[in-house]
Amino acid sequence: MSRADAQDDRAGESALTAPDPGVVMDPGVVAGPGVVAGPSVVAGQGAVRSPSPLWSLGLFRSELLTTFRRWRTLALLAVLAAVPILVGIAVKIETGDGSSLGGGGGGAGGPAFISQISNNGLFLVFTALAATLPFFLPMAIGVVAGDAIAGESSAGTLRYLLVAPAGRSRLLLTKYATVITFCLAATLVVAVSALAVGALLFPVGDLITISGTRITYAEGLGRALLIALVVAASLVGIAALGLFVSTLTGSGIAAMATTVGLLITVQILDQIPQLDALQPYFFSHYWLSFADVMREPVYWDDLVKNLGLQALYAAVFGSAAWARFTTKDITA
Repeated sequence: MSRADAQDDRAGESALTAPDPGVVMDPGVVAGPGVVAGPSVVAGQGAVRSPSPLWSLGLFRSELLTTFRRWRTLALLAVLAAVPILVGIAVKIETGDGSSLGGGGGGAGGPAFISQISNNGLFLVFTALAATLPFFLPMAIGVVAGDAIAGESSAGTLRYLLVAPAGRSRLLLTKYATVITFCLAATLVVAVSALAVGALLFPVGDLITISGTRITYAEGLGRALLIALVVAASLVGIAALGLFVSTLTGSGIAAMATTVGLLITVQILDQIPQLDALQPYFFSHYWLSFADVMREPVYWDDLVKNLGLQALYAAVFGSAAWARFTTKDITA
């Protein structure tokens, strides 16, 4: 993202980023054109006025608009939406002559879902999420999270955000909330696209769970929604990691590349048998446990481990990002 594009993205935020009378500017911000360095309190006011909750909501809304109207974000969502379409067309072509699709063994991976798509289009939702979760979804999250702070710094807009009465902690929390919102949006894009394609290309109705029991289509939709929420929650850890990396550098491209590189590295390490003692602590280890939602009864053990692990990563790397961002000098 060029400096001019970033400034255009922030054009609608002038009311938020303009210095507010009676508010002390962050003393760690190095002066730039039009920016007053150091504390600056209006005469007669001895205390700093805290931003109101409505102002914080306005900042969050502005961050959401800035993120989701970028062409890069729209391109990422388009790619994610295209995956279920390609999978659905491939399965339709493969089974067009009435033959069954191979790979129908049991288990919690994608193949068990793929073998059932031709019987019920709802299974395309589960297959698409299983196909995108190992790489496509976390890659998209890594790009957005890695650009959250570093992108503002490289574009020269970070210090102007800190002139406003946001405070570093509030700004960092807003950035993370925006990334988490993108996690949910990206997951729902995959799920909704798969649901639509599955209904168009394949029959829908009551479905058979992995355990072999039959549930209604309405209950299947409910489980599909639950799976989408679990998948979105599974991305909380990589989002916190990407945000931390974003506070370490002033280059958005470097932060995005580092986050995606760490993602690939962890995925490779998670497949090495000699590291089985460490693998339960990798953020990606329990990602595909969402398939247990399609059992009857639902197996919660790995699901709970996954959610707990994501919360741990969010706490550790969120704290590290806060410690780094609140102490660094802002020069851009």
